[in-house]
Amino acid sequence: MLIEDNLPASTASLDDGASSSLRSWLAVMAVAIGAFAFVTTEFLPVGLLPRVAADLGVLPGTAGLMVTVPGVIAAISAPGLMLVAGRMDRRRVFLLLTALLLASNLISAFAPNFLCMLLGRALLGAALGGFWTLATAASGRLVKPKDSARAMATILTGVTCATVIGVPLGTFIASFASWRVSFMATGVLVAVALIAQFFFVPSLPSTAALRLRDLVALLRQPHPRRSMLMVALAFGAHFSSYTYITPFLLRNANLDMSTITWLLLGFGIIGFFSNFAVSSTVTRNLKVSVGAMVSLLMFALVLLPLLQHSTIGVVALVLAWGISFGALPLCFSIWIQRATPDSPEAGSALFVSIIQVAIALGSLVGGVVVDHVGISADFLFGSGLALLGLAALASFGRSEQKVAAEAVACPACTE
Repeated sequence: MLIEDNLPASTASLDDGASSSLRSWLAVMAVAIGAFAFVTTEFLPVGLLPRVAADLGVLPGTAGLMVTVPGVIAAISAPGLMLVAGRMDRRRVFLLLTALLLASNLISAFAPNFLCMLLGRALLGAALGGFWTLATAASGRLVKPKDSARAMATILTGVTCATVIGVPLGTFIASFASWRVSFMATGVLVAVALIAQFFFVPSLPSTAALRLRDLVALLRQPHPRRSMLMVALAFGAHFSSYTYITPFLLRNANLDMSTITWLLLGFGIIGFFSNFAVSSTVTRNLKVSVGAMVSLLMFALVLLPLLQHSTIGVVALVLAWGISFGALPLCFSIWIQRATPDSPEAGSALFVSIIQVAIALGSLVGGVVVDHVGISADFLFGSGLALLGLAALASFGRSEQKVAAEAVACPACTE
């Protein structure tokens, strides 16, 4: 690949100097924009589900495969790509994966049938797992060590913003144009990210190739293994229900699409501020923060079917749900970092893989429940998964958390 041969300025190492330069922070922003574009593309169908299903002639539960398929593939590509990439320069990997994302959005935007749509979504899955793994792992290498935490927070903000804003943004665009325009608009965002990465992300040679035995060794340890289970249950609870939130609000709560668009926008905005609010306390009270947010998620999912005929109740619960999930990605990122201090790249790859499995299985099982039982039953199913997540959290003793908190100071955590 010759894409970086004539870019000595942008590929210079960032290891020397006393402080992070403007170019360093532009590189961080380029990755953050890419992360935003990736996760926005992943969750875009959630707000467009009824429109896409009607236009392409499939049931809403079947349309949920637009979330399931990339989730399954991303679960494999997260560790798989890191194994295949070996010592390949991570900058090249970033550019390749972002180019695949651009192709995914274009195929989805012009898909003449549902099969072509799934092809585009499959390309997303192939790129998503690897990019998310690299985005968090590379943050400490783009800036000086003293700025690594800030860089990671910036990139994770891109991920969080996409999670909580991407869906209402796509719904808003589709409300005055079409769902195809939503995919095209996201494609423009991807192109901006690709150009920014091309000019600002420096050469990132791999210091060590990830091996399969590193992943296996990590899963043999009780603390990381139970941590991954807890993450899977919490994310499964969210996505088994959130994938079908638009049909729920439309059919069960009898809200019109304009109201749904504004409500999902409120979900995103309140989640954005929740992420920042929790960031000031999560490092000091990690277990309490995780427990509070998963509990809030569980109660929102339980009460929504019960209060579905109360507009005020539905709005309040959806916003409470936004508070919960706006904070959970940050909480779990820190948790996994503490659980895998000696193998951060392996921990990051497994973390992404587990999340994608949870998204895929959650949306798949949720779709089956929606098509055969109903959306209310699906929300109750999600609340059950959240309850199991709380049980997994309760299994961690104070001594384990103390050891994990002390271990995160290890330099490997930010490399």
